[in-house]
Amino acid sequence: MTTSTAPQRRRGSFAKVEARQALGFASPALVGLALFTIVPVVLSVVMSFFDWPTFGERTFNGGANYLRLFDDPNFLPSLRNTLVFTVLYVPISIALSLALALGLGPRIRGRGALRVLFFIPVVTPMVANVLVWKMLLQPQGLFNGLSQTWFGVELPNFLADRQWAMIMVVVMSVWQGLGYNMLIFSAALEQLPESVVEAARIDGARGLRMIWNVMIPMISPAIFFATIMTMITSLQVFVQPQLLTGGGPGNSTMPLVMWIYNQGFKFQDLGLAAAGAWILFALIIIITALQFGAQKKWVHYEH
Repeated sequence: MTTSTAPQRRRGSFAKVEARQALGFASPALVGLALFTIVPVVLSVVMSFFDWPTFGERTFNGGANYLRLFDDPNFLPSLRNTLVFTVLYVPISIALSLALALGLGPRIRGRGALRVLFFIPVVTPMVANVLVWKMLLQPQGLFNGLSQTWFGVELPNFLADRQWAMIMVVVMSVWQGLGYNMLIFSAALEQLPESVVEAARIDGARGLRMIWNVMIPMISPAIFFATIMTMITSLQVFVQPQLLTGGGPGNSTMPLVMWIYNQGFKFQDLGLAAAGAWILFALIIIITALQFGAQKKWVHYEH
């Protein structure tokens, strides 16, 4: 009895020591998570139910901030701009990334260097990328200069034209994130079982038929993951319109995150900004849940 319990006690004491050591190693990350994630999230919930100026008296107002959102003349337009950006950006980004991954197949020479080339904008600071694009799109920029030199055509002022401003924000954003999804799709394509691909060739699958009926269904989990992440990123777009257009012309390119930023840091109304942030969070959760619900119809997992 005594001999059997002694090793168990030693193992128990060792487990406790290891648990304390693990907690000690993890404590810096846990403290950072609590201070910079959990506490701000909880505080934002509290702030959304208060009149909370940056300086001054803070008073509880119930759900008045959420009602005030719809009285603000810029809230619904910014929400609409965010949805328009998402509807344009997500399918274009996914389609081009997938086409690029399919095009850079094993038979392409130097495909490793090409992948690095397309991935460079992903790791380059976004602010630098946006400022370069802003210089290119200016009336005195490279695009207009080349157009006038080669074709004798003067391009519109893309960033000051309501019809073009949002399109340019989408184009720049697609260029920025193209390489990330391309690598996801390339990795998924390289994992396809050669036996399945060869069997499809024997059955007569070629070209687009092979891509549509064999490859895309087999990498659908990767497409689903990329779609989810791209959608979440697009709903939180901020830097591109902030630096390219400043939300203009008018408010035609102001996304919801920029509206939240302006309310909190420009107009010093942190309570209203927090309420807008939670509306955005709810929107992301709803759209993500709908995508997870719809995945059963088109995402195929190996069992």
